[in-house]
Amino acid sequence: MSDRLLGDGALVQFNERLTNSAAFGALFREGMDLVEETAAYLDGEGRNEAKALDRAVSLTYATESMRLTTRLMQLASWLLLHRAVKEGEMTLGQANREKTKVKLTAADPGPSDLLEKLPQQLQDLIARSMSLQARVRRLDSTIHSPPPDQSAIGNPLVPHLNRLKAAFEQ
Repeated sequence: MSDRLLGDGALVQFNERLTNSAAFGALFREGMDLVEETAAYLDGEGRNEAKALDRAVSLTYATESMRLTTRLMQLASWLLLHRAVKEGEMTLGQANREKTKVKLTAADPGPSDLLEKLPQQLQDLIARSMSLQARVRRLDSTIHSPPPDQSAIGNPLVPHLNRLKAAFEQ
């Protein structure tokens, strides 16, 4: 559980343990695999597909591939930062300070009518990167949420006990 005892009134901070979860491990692998898959596509088949596009769509392809690359690099940075927390190379507090350099809102894709003209594999990579970004954003807000004010929590049974006491005193 940790070096703290449950009976001492200290709350166990779930957000501090999320990077050690199997879910984080799976998210990390998925993110890194997506980075590799995207790089291979853009350097190979994607380059060939881009050459076959007309000028307007080619410009959209270039723009969206840059946005995709930027988005994935930001996500990879976040994932690597939090893997360092998992490995004990840094604390969650240090990661919180460092993550300010990572932009999880970076490089949203352009209008869907333009995206529909792109090769299907690029569209798929963009959609998967957006899904990954949404999950990382949710995890980020959970991991880095401020701890609850312990004094405000108190004993959750007190209100119920007070109502019982009041009911039987009458």
